[in-house]
Amino acid sequence: MTDWSQLSHAYGSAEDIPALLDRIASEPSSELWNDLWSALCHQGSVYSASFAALPWLTVMAAGDDQQERLNALVMVGAIMAGAGQPHEAGDVRDKYAIEVAALLRMANEHLRTLTESDEYIYLLEAALALEGIPVWSEVLAWGLVNGEYEVSCPGCETSLFIAIGEYGRFSTSGDYALEDDVDKTPLRPADPADLQGIGRRLHGVALADGQQDVAATMTYLFGHATCPDCGTDFSVADQVAADG
Repeated sequence: MTDWSQLSHAYGSAEDIPALLDRIASEPSSELWNDLWSALCHQGSVYSASFAALPWLTVMAAGDDQQERLNALVMVGAIMAGAGQPHEAGDVRDKYAIEVAALLRMANEHLRTLTESDEYIYLLEAALALEGIPVWSEVLAWGLVNGEYEVSCPGCETSLFIAIGEYGRFSTSGDYALEDDVDKTPLRPADPADLQGIGRRLHGVALADGQQDVAATMTYLFGHATCPDCGTDFSVADQVAADG
């Protein structure tokens, strides 16, 4: 039996968490889920109570409601992405090995049922977090869902926007969202046959799951950019990882 009063979350004692979990289980709403996110995964920080919620989240992820399954799995991903932070919960991957294995299986199964690309990317990131994959378990969705990454040029150290979304696929040092005349250099996608490592895997998984648009985006994320200020050519993914 979990003694929540001995655990903490973003605002102090976690003794209020059981009541919040009960409310979500009986009458789920986006407002209640937001409250849970704020307490257990506040701006990416996790706490001892965050991991104590994993058994409950496992039950929610196994439910019949597709939206609630997604809510639970995405939150699990955010929590597990912070497993290396100081949180006074010990070795959580060992302590919650059964839950983590079940959640990873459910995440991979649920990926195949999604049609909306943003939901797919969030859940794909969660699956990476459950596996313990560094970098992309924290920044994959942040850049792809928002349509841009902000990186520094490895040559001149200028701050650059790497746009991969509705505005196009390019690099620029200007505020392209507010200005029309900024210098842009097109991104160069990788040939899928040349992809290696995590890039090859993410591209292949997206294709297998019928997410052609996401797969195409991966070729740009793991492709190359050119700094419009100094002309330096660089790997987008390598620079995202370096600055991440």
